[in-house]
Amino acid sequence: MAVALVTAAVAVGAAFLLTGGTGGGSEAGGPRALTSDEANRLAITRFRNYEARGRAVTITVPGTAGGLIVTGSVDYRGKVGYGVVHGTGRDTSSEGLIEWTADSVFVHPMTNAPAQAPASPPRTGWYRRPLQPSGSSLDSSLTIALGLGSDRPDNAELLPQNGASWWGRDQVDGHQADVMTGPSSPDRSGTAGNVRYWVGEDGTMYRVRVSVGSAPEPVDIAFDTQKYVPVTPVPGVTPKR
Repeated sequence: MAVALVTAAVAVGAAFLLTGGTGGGSEAGGPRALTSDEANRLAITRFRNYEARGRAVTITVPGTAGGLIVTGSVDYRGKVGYGVVHGTGRDTSSEGLIEWTADSVFVHPMTNAPAQAPASPPRTGWYRRPLQPSGSSLDSSLTIALGLGSDRPDNAELLPQNGASWWGRDQVDGHQADVMTGPSSPDRSGTAGNVRYWVGEDGTMYRVRVSVGSAPEPVDIAFDTQKYVPVTPVPGVTPKR
């Protein structure tokens, strides 16, 4: 079940709390079972990202020594992301440009990182390292972001059976959305609810929050926070097509 694999990609915490800061008032009411319409929209939300080819994202990664914010784009067909990293409550040593795939992270350190990543990334000055499958809140967040696109819808009938639920209504940057939790992952019983999706009436994904074991607070992935810029591969990156 593909939606559940987003949960399986990280070491999840014991619980996931719905927090504020979504750009509008939330309407609680859950949890309850998904209606057939809600299940259908949750089932296609990752496919909507794939249909769009790519989405602009802002990934907020909390940390005990200060957080990181990645502002950029994810190409859901090429399975590659690109953006700029800024620190919050910490020094600037981690700032710069970043590009990542399912197994590698490419970083371009900058002392004065721009607010937005340049559409044409530098051709030199990149350093490659393996993407860490566990123990890194940043790498877990990058993995999750890449996993939010799929070339086919999920099985809507199986989602409620495996714990997916409706939790309320909310507004994200003027968009009305239903807040739904994902199902348990195939290899982690009891993980239903660790991932929350803000999904619009047409299945568009507006926000995702997920509890990551190595982070003190949930990771937040917001979509359409700026204009989408197609991802240009840096040396060493071969997108999937």
